[in-house]
Amino acid sequence: MTVDGKIATTCGNSRISSKQDLIRVHELRSSVDAIIVGISTVLIDDPLLTVRIIRSNKGKDPARVVVDSDGRIPLDSRILKTAHRVTTIVVVSERAHDNKIHKLRSTGAIVIIAGREMVDLGEALSCLKKMGFKNILAEGGGELNWSLLDLGVVDQLIVTVSPKLVGGRSATTLVEGDGYEKISQAIGMELKKVLRQNNGELVLFYEL
Repeated sequence: MTVDGKIATTCGNSRISSKQDLIRVHELRSSVDAIIVGISTVLIDDPLLTVRIIRSNKGKDPARVVVDSDGRIPLDSRILKTAHRVTTIVVVSERAHDNKIHKLRSTGAIVIIAGREMVDLGEALSCLKKMGFKNILAEGGGELNWSLLDLGVVDQLIVTVSPKLVGGRSATTLVEGDGYEKISQAIGMELKKVLRQNNGELVLFYEL
């Protein structure tokens, strides 16, 4: 994020990380069982969510999980176009149309239905655990970050602070959602480590 807490500009540009930090992120990707993102991240960035800059520690890409209540993920997205070779899971709610679910499955993606109107993240995570996914990296936007933190399932938060300011009332922040009304309700964290990069970036490691 930027110094002022933004993870994207008002126009959705999120190219904040340096090459050095991208290497760190790909190293982190290579160590987990799965990566989870929200549908907004897919619609805006069309990410691939694979390990590319380095060689994977596990010899394969982690599974990719997309939280998508209505099943809006485009069939021509890079994630679905590679679903036949990288384990891809789309989590939808009961509101998603059967026809779209069928099309998603035809790409090779696994579809999990969890929740009625919106995806029930707790139920979805339970399903993922039963499938053998224990160590999951959230690379979501502010809404998914809020949902996971508020659910109490996050055990570590790693934030790279880039020496940039972008401002913007509507620019996406690290954690969005409803938020808490009082500081006393805030989620407490313990700072475990700080890495200072030679390009001015700070990498903060918190435990919750």
